[in-house]
Amino acid sequence: MNLDKIDLNLLVYLDILLRERNVTRSASLLGITQPAMSNGLRRLRETFGDPLLVRTSEGMVPTERAQSLQPLLRQILASVEQVIEPTTEFDAKSSDRVFRIMTSDYGEATLLPRLLKRLNREAPDVVLDILTPSDMSFLEVEQGLVDLVINRFDTMPQSFHQKTLWKDSFSCLFAVDNPISHDYCLETYIRANHVWVSKTGMGAGMGITPEDTKRLGWVDEALDSIGYKRHISVFTRHYQSAALLASQRGLIATIPSRAAAIQSESPRLVVKKPPFDIPEFEFKMAWSPLLQHNAAHRWIRQVISDVASVS
Repeated sequence: MNLDKIDLNLLVYLDILLRERNVTRSASLLGITQPAMSNGLRRLRETFGDPLLVRTSEGMVPTERAQSLQPLLRQILASVEQVIEPTTEFDAKSSDRVFRIMTSDYGEATLLPRLLKRLNREAPDVVLDILTPSDMSFLEVEQGLVDLVINRFDTMPQSFHQKTLWKDSFSCLFAVDNPISHDYCLETYIRANHVWVSKTGMGAGMGITPEDTKRLGWVDEALDSIGYKRHISVFTRHYQSAALLASQRGLIATIPSRAAAIQSESPRLVVKKPPFDIPEFEFKMAWSPLLQHNAAHRWIRQVISDVASVS
C-alpha cells in the first residue's frame, strides 16, 4: 500500500462513521452529502480490505478490525491536530468558551469553589457546564464531547490522558448526640447504622445491596479485610446528602476527608478518624487524546492543577 495513493480525508470520514455508526448523521456532521459519505465508506472498505461497518437489525455495527483501528485512528488525528494547531496561546481574559466538566458532588464541593474564584479573576466570561457521572459515558468523553472528567476511578480507557490532583483519606461524621460519641471504637462503629455513598466513577450505580461487598467500595472492602461488616441503613449517591443524613441521631457517614472537612464547623456534627484503616484514594482528572494539544484545554488543565495543589 502506497501512502501517496491514500486520501487522508478518509481517516476523518472513518473516525466520524465509527463514532456515529450512521452514514446520514456522519455526512451531516462533515457537511457533505449522503452519497459522498457512502462513496467514502466504499473507498475505506477497499483500502482496508474489510467491511468496517456492517448493517444489522440494531443499526450499523463496527467489525473487529474497525474496533481495533478506532483508538489508533484517534491518535493519528490528534497528532495531525497538534501539527496544524495555531501556535497562539489561549486568551482567557477575553474568552467566553464553555468547558464541560464531569465530576461528582465531592468534586463540586472540594474543587469548584476555588476554581471559580480563580476563573472570576483570570477568565470572567469563561463558563463551566458541570455534569454528573451518570450524565456521560467513557465513549462520549473519548470522543471529546466532554472536556474533563474529575473523579475517582476504578478503571479508565488506556487512550485517556490523566493526572492525579490529590490523594484523600476518609473521615466519619455523626451527630453530637449520637450515642457513639461517648464510646467511639470499632465495635460501636460496627453496631451503628450507616449511610453509604456511591464510589462509582462513571455511570449510575444500580442495584447495590448490603450483601454486595465487592461493589460497595473502599470502606466496606476495608472492613471485610479485617472480618467485619457494617449495617447500611441508607444508600445515597451524594456526599453532601450523606453529611446531612449524618446529622440525624444514630447514623454515621464515612466519607472522604476533604468533604467531611466542609462540615467541621457545624455545631451539630462530630468529625472523627475511622476506627480502622481505609486505603487512600486518588482524585484524578482525565481527558480525551483528541483534546490533548488544544490551547484552551491546556490552559484549563493547568488552572485546575494549580488550584488542586493548594491544600
